[in-house]
Amino acid sequence: MLGRSLLNFVLLIVAVTCATAQHVPPWTEDCRKSTYPPSGPTYRGPVPWYTINLDLPPYKRWQELITEKAPALKVIVNSMKDVVNAFVPSGKIMQIVDQKLPGLLGNFPGPYEEEMKGISDITGIPLGEIISFNIFYEFFTICTSIITEDKKGHLLHGRNMDFGIFLGWNINNNTWVVTEELKPLTVNLDFQRNNKTVFKASSFAGYVGTLTGFKPGLFSLTLNERFSTSGGYMGVIEWILGKRDAMWIGFISRSVLENCTSYEEAKNILTKSKLLAPAYFILGGNKSGEGCVITRDRRKSLDVYELDSKQDRWYVVETNYDRWKNPFFLDDRRNAAKMCLNHTTQEKISLSTIYDVLSTKPVLNKLTVFTTLMDVTKGQFETYLRDCPDPCIGCATMPNKWARPLQIMK
Repeated sequence: MLGRSLLNFVLLIVAVTCATAQHVPPWTEDCRKSTYPPSGPTYRGPVPWYTINLDLPPYKRWQELITEKAPALKVIVNSMKDVVNAFVPSGKIMQIVDQKLPGLLGNFPGPYEEEMKGISDITGIPLGEIISFNIFYEFFTICTSIITEDKKGHLLHGRNMDFGIFLGWNINNNTWVVTEELKPLTVNLDFQRNNKTVFKASSFAGYVGTLTGFKPGLFSLTLNERFSTSGGYMGVIEWILGKRDAMWIGFISRSVLENCTSYEEAKNILTKSKLLAPAYFILGGNKSGEGCVITRDRRKSLDVYELDSKQDRWYVVETNYDRWKNPFFLDDRRNAAKMCLNHTTQEKISLSTIYDVLSTKPVLNKLTVFTTLMDVTKGQFETYLRDCPDPCIGCATMPNKWARPLQIMK
């Protein structure tokens, strides 16, 4: 995975380019108000629901969804291939992906390999490229997650899913290419067994892991990427070399949502399991105090930061930086979110005011694909596609040679 110092250097280059082009645009704004119910220029539209029947064989579970979304999935897979081929024009990387990757990675745990094989056969996309599409989420997810507790001990959970950094900038409309191509693939999923909901998730068609979801009445979970010099690439190399005692982070999140029956059980697994990539797990429960950010190295937990009414800690916020370190100064979504939460106050916190926070720049930015709001106790799960009209960090005009693709491999 990309070391934090290199990531910061690249972000600095991009930001300076933006500032020069836009004469230092207003990347921040006053805390938004009355943005919910969603409308206006930051709202792209609703997200459709699909049922995933866990009683079906894994190979067949995604058939209905993927048949409908196959054209959009082919578009984004081709964009990712364009990124790779632009830096290795010989095509050898994609040849390895198509012909060697499934064999190199071996068998995935649980039902995930069979599910990906089914998606590959439905779409005609080589299995290696479907696997790559799933692996991308171990490396390019830059998000904001919030858990709050009101005065009555009621918990709420919200997140912005930001994805697509350095995967191609469109100079014609000032957008990240992959970010925009993910919006038609964004779906709400109702995973059912015996015609009853096991858990719900917001995700991208073709991705079989879970980054955002909840188990109604029990707990909610979101996953944010954590940058580290010993990152996901090390886990993938170890996996290829045969050391397979760690979990893919998207798969462990789905397994927790599918199988755990309590907040404490979920927290225990997310804290102790070995992971292929570092991560932040943002976990919420169904009663007062059950909310935390679990900061994970690949082999151990570094920190569990929890709600605490005795210390007047009525919310936790996680972006993509360890809480005991300052965020990169050009990517300070954390303090922007905290400022707006403090401005909102605990007395007025609700799903609508959380949506306001997640609608405030730079918490909302050019990488934001969707916003999800979750109320575990009430069983409320809402997802909305987002836009961030200019001026908006993410950035503005880039030199043509960077426009498509701009890629930094982690």
